[in-house]
Amino acid sequence: MNSSLLIDISQLRVGMYVQLDLGWMRHPFPVSSFRIVSADQIATLRELGLKEVRYFPKKSDPELFAPDTVPGDAPDTLAAELGADALTVVPADKDSIADQNRAHLQLQNQVLAACNQKFGEATRQYQAVERAVAEQPGLARTQCEAVVSDCLRELLANGDSVIRLLSEGVGESSALHPVNVMVISLLLGKALGMKSPELHELGIAALLHDLGKLNVPTAGFMPAERQRYESHVGQSVAFAQLMGLSDSVLTAIAQHHEMADGSGFPLHLVGEDMGRPGQILALVNHYDRMCNPVAGVDASTPHEALSVIFAQLKSRFDPVVLGAFIRMMGVYPPGSVVQLVNDRYAIVVSVNSSRPLRPKVIVHDSRVPKDEAPVLDLEAMPELGIRRSLKPAQLPRDSLDYLSPRQRICYFFERAVDPGPDEAQA
Repeated sequence: MNSSLLIDISQLRVGMYVQLDLGWMRHPFPVSSFRIVSADQIATLRELGLKEVRYFPKKSDPELFAPDTVPGDAPDTLAAELGADALTVVPADKDSIADQNRAHLQLQNQVLAACNQKFGEATRQYQAVERAVAEQPGLARTQCEAVVSDCLRELLANGDSVIRLLSEGVGESSALHPVNVMVISLLLGKALGMKSPELHELGIAALLHDLGKLNVPTAGFMPAERQRYESHVGQSVAFAQLMGLSDSVLTAIAQHHEMADGSGFPLHLVGEDMGRPGQILALVNHYDRMCNPVAGVDASTPHEALSVIFAQLKSRFDPVVLGAFIRMMGVYPPGSVVQLVNDRYAIVVSVNSSRPLRPKVIVHDSRVPKDEAPVLDLEAMPELGIRRSLKPAQLPRDSLDYLSPRQRICYFFERAVDPGPDEAQA
């Protein structure tokens, strides 16, 4: 348990972790407990008229302290809190703190830009596969395997990965769905313990699962045309056969619209008749189509899609695969618009499966330009949680403009632990 002290407002320093014993409407900060990162925050705290602030030594920056002395006029109290190795505050270099903040924001933007770039390149490579498959199936296979190999190599090299919401408008629109399904399927396959060769085949099946739609209507068709629409599954398998792909890939593609309760198509298979890759592909494909419907209307938010799948459609999916998917996506998947317990509005941008209720978010803060808004890790803010999920239309206009909820939900993956600046630039 983290012990706290009440210290005089004059003793505040950059790097201290503090808690404001005030209602959230009585102060301008997004949260009531936080680490002080700038002199401006200290000035704001002093303007609140407080005489004392609650301070948590063990959650504060360790580099602020030096041995053998203690801050302020109460050395015995702080020594008792910290033990024999009592420490003292060393005044922080304001310019250095500002430089650290700028470096963190730059790193945050670099990581997102890299994810956007890799996803966008994969969509362009997929389009090349579509162009080549009928006349040059061998070339299409080479191109497809290159896309999956690049993605899988990075996923496996990352160690633990988190799923990351991408920027609006990333990639080529006609290829967003297959690449999105590939990315999420690889993450889910890895979470389920699949090895590299299995993941490679899963990724190929995911990328090619809708290839048969090249000559099939995908929106606005009448019920009489349903059979023709459903024929895209067989046509996708035929293209994969033309490319000389393995039986495992063909089977997974053939099963991407099957459901564990027999309600899918074209063969109405049940759960035990489906392979693990097909089970994964069926779930991920369904989730992405709920978030990103072809016609672009009646789209579900990521939280809504996951909630509906869990509460109403659970019988359609393998329970092991569904459980792993929910843990991986989090209760509030990236792209979800939420209201925090302090009533601030935020958008979820990344989820670590080991902490499904504590995602990373961007919070609407009118004092910070939207392009400079930091990503807040709710894992590091145990006092701050998510109260509820919202539809974008429920947001106040200024929060809607600031958070810019995505019209299309696209994902990539990034390392669970942020790389250092040198590594990020490598």
